[in-house]
Amino acid sequence: MSNPPPAGGSDDIAALAKGGRTNFFGFLLRLAARLPFLFIAGHLYGAELLGRFAYAVIVIEFAAQLATLGLKRGLAEQLSKTSRPHVCVVWDGILAALIASAAASAILMLFPQAMFPAGDIRGAEWLLPLVIFAIAGADVALAALAYQHNIAATVKARAIVEPWTISIAAGLLVFVSSRDGLIIAYVVSVVAGLVASLWPLVRSYGLPRGWSPEPVELFRAAKRNMPLAAADAIEWGSRRLDIAILGLFVAPQFVGVYYVAQQVASLPQKLKTSFDPILAPVITQKLAEGDRKAVAKQVRQVGFWIIAAQAGIGLALGIPGEAVMGLVGAAFVGGTAALAFLLAAEAVAATAAVSEAALVYVARGRNLMISLFMVTVQAALTVALILGMRALGLPQSYQAAGAAIALMLALGMASVLKARLLRRLLGAPVQGWRWPLVWAAATATVVGFAAVQLPEWLQLALGVPAILVAFGIVVWYKGFTAEDRILFRMRKSGEEPTLPPPAGAEPPGR
Repeated sequence: MSNPPPAGGSDDIAALAKGGRTNFFGFLLRLAARLPFLFIAGHLYGAELLGRFAYAVIVIEFAAQLATLGLKRGLAEQLSKTSRPHVCVVWDGILAALIASAAASAILMLFPQAMFPAGDIRGAEWLLPLVIFAIAGADVALAALAYQHNIAATVKARAIVEPWTISIAAGLLVFVSSRDGLIIAYVVSVVAGLVASLWPLVRSYGLPRGWSPEPVELFRAAKRNMPLAAADAIEWGSRRLDIAILGLFVAPQFVGVYYVAQQVASLPQKLKTSFDPILAPVITQKLAEGDRKAVAKQVRQVGFWIIAAQAGIGLALGIPGEAVMGLVGAAFVGGTAALAFLLAAEAVAATAAVSEAALVYVARGRNLMISLFMVTVQAALTVALILGMRALGLPQSYQAAGAAIALMLALGMASVLKARLLRRLLGAPVQGWRWPLVWAAATATVVGFAAVQLPEWLQLALGVPAILVAFGIVVWYKGFTAEDRILFRMRKSGEEPTLPPPAGAEPPGR
């Protein structure tokens, strides 16, 4: 199969705009699928078992992040530069991820206490690390599809297949094993996600006929991708470090409550992470052309979309936070404060996240150092706030909120540092912030205050959509430029998909 030509010009913006629309649709699907799982886990399994499950999954998914060898973003760079058939490069990447998965799985199978620090490891729990193969393989497959601007495959696998599979399986398996049902359901969902990733991969790239693995090149690519792999692991780990530290200081049930808050708050984060694969080919192609100003324009445009979307979603889920957490169970309402700070953390992290999408290609080492510094600050702040609240005699639910505050402050610091570094390297502004977002947030807050006066079920049924609509209307009329609106207009049948440059770009001919 021949290699597709690189996108360019308005095609880049069209791909990003399409990715943005698909991502928001994917968010709605994730929200619809995630809430049933949290409801089932909270009501049928309880906070303590949910906390045990959460800790094990954190360790497994961290190992899987390392096993991808940075290929979630590094694969785009390899595909944009290689002269080999793309299908062979993709399967080289999958093979490399599987080799790394074998090493990670072996270590965790030998030391299962890393997944279950409280002990009491029974049955087939020591086999749980085998799912690393499926997670890493699916990640590389979806990255390859995103290089062809196929974001729909990621939405289907991550927003439909995996969450609905784990929800249905968890509901059925509680009658088989109330202790292990969550973990078994997780395994089933991961395997389903792998199948949903490989099927479109084969349809898009074809089978690797004549493929001859190149082990030496695999290890060279892995070495080159180490900064990418470390950056991915740190970015992912920053959203899990709080749970890991909490598990050392508070009871398992509070870890479970915090996990639910984190799962809700991570929904808007998916808007950013699913942009990574679509941004990667656009950025690498423009860097190969030496057009750094174009990279800054793309970062600025996508940054605004993500900040606006995350702020609106954060307000919609955070203002009626008690109703959202109460949906999972009365025992989880104590995590409302943690939910609010976690949602704020995702909003302030948007700039750092989008800046990093370019920094991993133009300043890998410095980006990694900032990420390491951020995680160090987060860990120190988390421990300090937990111990400080404990010294003041505050309950453990407050201590959990302290972990969320530490994450918010650390991510805010990283946003400032990474945006300033990228601006200096590209020679152009990269900040996607626009002041009308303040007016949109104020309007949404007023609507939200009225909504929380309603019964909880109406807060969820009417309040959440009303807050989103209020925020969106102000952003549309006050925050969007004419170019932004054209990006989202419906095209007539047969009309060419021409799109303007990102907001702030020079018009042609000037």
